[in-house]
Amino acid sequence: MSTSTEVQQDTRFFGHPRGLANLFGVEMWERFSYYGMLGILPIYLYYKVEQGGLGLAQESALGIVGAYGGLVYLSAVIGAWVADRLLGSERTLFYSAVLIMIGHISLALLPGLAGIGVGLVCVAVGSGGLKSNATAIVGTLYAEGDERRDAGFTIFYMGVNLGGFVGPLLTGLAQSEVGFHLGFGLAAIGMALGLGQYTIGRKNLGEKAKEVPNPLPSSQRLLAVGAAVVLVAVVLALVLTGVVHPGNLADVVVWVVAAISVVYFLVILTSSKITGVERSRVLSFIPMFLASAVFFSLYQQQFTVVAAYTDQRLDRDLFGWVMPVSWVSSINPVFIIVFAPILAALWTKLGERQPSTPMKFVLGTVLMGVAFLLFLPMVGSGKNASPLLALVGILFVFTIAELCLSPVGLSLSTKLAPEAFRTQMVALNFLSISLGTAMSGKLAEYYTVDDEGAYFSTVGLVAIGVGVLLFLGIPFIRRLMKGVH
Repeated sequence: MSTSTEVQQDTRFFGHPRGLANLFGVEMWERFSYYGMLGILPIYLYYKVEQGGLGLAQESALGIVGAYGGLVYLSAVIGAWVADRLLGSERTLFYSAVLIMIGHISLALLPGLAGIGVGLVCVAVGSGGLKSNATAIVGTLYAEGDERRDAGFTIFYMGVNLGGFVGPLLTGLAQSEVGFHLGFGLAAIGMALGLGQYTIGRKNLGEKAKEVPNPLPSSQRLLAVGAAVVLVAVVLALVLTGVVHPGNLADVVVWVVAAISVVYFLVILTSSKITGVERSRVLSFIPMFLASAVFFSLYQQQFTVVAAYTDQRLDRDLFGWVMPVSWVSSINPVFIIVFAPILAALWTKLGERQPSTPMKFVLGTVLMGVAFLLFLPMVGSGKNASPLLALVGILFVFTIAELCLSPVGLSLSTKLAPEAFRTQMVALNFLSISLGTAMSGKLAEYYTVDDEGAYFSTVGLVAIGVGVLLFLGIPFIRRLMKGVH
């Protein structure tokens, strides 16, 4: 019996393969470190030096956070390619986890912008590689048609949200009580724990996780390495000569991701390997790609505008104790843990009567716009005067919007994918999130406490407008989807 078959028949982790515990752990600690660091990153960048920060202008600081998030999702595309063509998912995940830990250690120990530069690049590239491959390896633990598969993915995603919940609580507490570098240090310790338990249990993952599905011919490997070296050299040169700097980083990432997305669509649509029906389905994905980018440009402002809002406008006084800014980042994972199963059960119960995928995209985009309009009643209430409960309510709307669109996007990209471009279509879904996340940093540059009414109303109404346009286009999109619901 092969090791992969043994792994798939294993029931030692609550009836699931032992390897699931391993992946649950590494993903939980990775999300702990990622969201823990992201919870304190914006205020570290714009707090004054005497407050322990770097003293950057707020718009540059929030732009960097958005650009960084965009790079994480762009790296997910690169991580998937490395796994598919060079290393296989298991080894790519391992090296990505090592890179994340190096990044968090750099943030904790290196002072100033040097720590930010080295740390964020390592964490972004590592998180992208881990994000795209952990899910793929969970899939290899189950044989075709195994009834436990859906439950296994549910357990795995609970790990994601558990890490996302606890991370900001602990790093925020460390930052507010001791200082930023202890907060970043906690993120590094969390990642070290995740990497340690993963290394011990790598043998539980079987041979299938190590396979390279579409190996790059050895004649092209040197070319791939050369291209990577040239790319790193170009990026370094642009940064060191000041062409790319904190003030324009969000713009650069937006344009780069937009250009890569256009090239990806053109490569797929002009390929001789796809049929007429497949081409039509790829075309139907374009409006959903754009709606997804608009959605994430608002949703990811949890880590840009909402972070600044929490710091400057939210009443965080809890019976005389001031709650750390990053704790607000833990609200969304709680809502996801509670409401994801409810919404999944609702769609299952509705069966054929549930909204079509384009309609779910409409709901997600419109609800996201509504969430921003809900800030308007609190405009002008003064410094740290907005009620905490109101923000909790707004973040609830964020979560319901996310549950309408985010899980559906990944599923849709696989349903509409041409046979020859399965991985690339999943990559396009990640690129829509990357583009939106980088845009969340770009938009945040226009946010100021003094003019927040205009900001919230403009951003909210534009998102609702995009949702309405998508709604009007549903009949046309459904025809292009050629039978995919």
